[in-house]
Amino acid sequence: MTSLRRIHPWLALLQRPCTWSCHTALLRTPPREAAGNTKQLHRLRGVSPLQFRSFSLSSWKLKSTDDFSSDRHTGFSHEDDDDDDDEDFIDDSEVEELFQQQAPVGIQEGQHRVFIVHPDVKWGSRKQHLTTAELMMAEAVGLVNTLDNWRVVDKIILSTKTPEKKKIFGKGNFQSLTEKIRQTAGVNAVFVNVERLSPLSERELEEAWGVKVFDRYSVVLHIFRCNARTKEAKLQISLAEIPLLRSRLKNEIANLDQQGGGSRYIGGSGETLLEVQQRLLKEREMKIRSALEKLRRKRHLLRSQRKHKEFPIVSVLGYTNCGKTTLIKALTGDSGLQPRNQLFATLDVTVHAGQLPSRMTVLYVDTIGFLSQLPHQLIDSFSATLEDIKHSDLLVHVRDISHPETVNQKANVLNVLKNLQIPDRLMSSMIEVHNKTDLIDNYQLTEPDALPISALEERGLDELKNAVEAQIVNSTGKQILDLKVDLSTPQLSWLYKEAAVQDVQVDADEGSAVVRVIISLSAYGRYRKLFTG
Repeated sequence: MTSLRRIHPWLALLQRPCTWSCHTALLRTPPREAAGNTKQLHRLRGVSPLQFRSFSLSSWKLKSTDDFSSDRHTGFSHEDDDDDDDEDFIDDSEVEELFQQQAPVGIQEGQHRVFIVHPDVKWGSRKQHLTTAELMMAEAVGLVNTLDNWRVVDKIILSTKTPEKKKIFGKGNFQSLTEKIRQTAGVNAVFVNVERLSPLSERELEEAWGVKVFDRYSVVLHIFRCNARTKEAKLQISLAEIPLLRSRLKNEIANLDQQGGGSRYIGGSGETLLEVQQRLLKEREMKIRSALEKLRRKRHLLRSQRKHKEFPIVSVLGYTNCGKTTLIKALTGDSGLQPRNQLFATLDVTVHAGQLPSRMTVLYVDTIGFLSQLPHQLIDSFSATLEDIKHSDLLVHVRDISHPETVNQKANVLNVLKNLQIPDRLMSSMIEVHNKTDLIDNYQLTEPDALPISALEERGLDELKNAVEAQIVNSTGKQILDLKVDLSTPQLSWLYKEAAVQDVQVDADEGSAVVRVIISLSAYGRYRKLFTG
């Protein structure tokens, strides 16, 4: 009965009405048999028939729709986008309801007084070579302190030779650790600073220590959840939470199996309770992925519009809390940007216009921050957001040069970019910026290709703008031309609108001027067609 109570709080997620993704799977079972199966589910779950009825009945009322994955668009237009808006798409209220109901049980309830455990791997493939256990512990403390109502009570770095084992540590170390956790007053959660715990490890550790156990995946995901504002961010987080829900499900079903309830078949369906729950989670995942695919298409349309207007795109990226947003605010003067001194303050891609010394307009893209040991499933969930990086004209890599782990942070950022398969042309032209030089006494540049700046104090920005301009001119194929224009025609005003005018030398006697411009090949072609025949 205890296990049934524990599994009940998040059953609401699986019992919510489906709109289209559950249609195919539910039609496999005849109505009479489905009704019988539902009654059996009520007895096993401790859920009243009335509560579950909304899911089963609404599913039978669905009209058939084509699978989203079969909708292969080869082009994009406003009409295509608008026509699809009302069909097979998850609306705002459903995203919000899904986002609120799908939160993993236990991680967001009440205050957490956390004991942090960092397993220090001495050798093997899991040993960290570019950092130290102390610095990794400091980052773990920073993650906990980012969250409201979370407080670090105590922490420990413990050596291990067996990080792959269920309990991570050897028998002696694990026993002493268990005693320390149990003797520390007020602890109600343990954060094991590893990328991901298996469901079996999580269950055994919780049973041994008597409190909730979290890994980096669950803690980082909770930070994401707290900072999510847009539909896309909430959908991506909901997708990333599916593996956590699967882990919790396996643990709860394992507890039911010990009581003889988890492996029973549901009515005549031939499915066990675990199989039913897994299928519903899979269907939920398919719907989220389809909604994200639609948002990806909209993002592609927006990129196409920006390309059509020929605004160069500069993606500003780097390790979390390195000062990306502060830098973009300094470069653009956008007062709407409010940088925050916390991890993962930016989850959504935002675009901000700024001018270079030549008066050329560029779009700076503020991206999500990176983190060491960021689980690949989390990166996959945010692939739609990170995809914008691939379509940039230039990358600016911002480093917090004052951070003790700045070298390791750089290596992690480059590794993520490699995994994202960023084109070589972008990697080779990337500008590296050393930010927060104001925090270092007598700072000396040690890497000649990098640009030292202080975004907060707006130092070194002119040099950075000049470097961005040079790379943009090179990467976009723009030309620097001296054009003779007739001042009695709209030529000059056209150039101011369609190109970056550098200089104007007027000849009053002739009524003409020589104009130096930075102009794209396509704009120059239009200019010649309009004014030179």
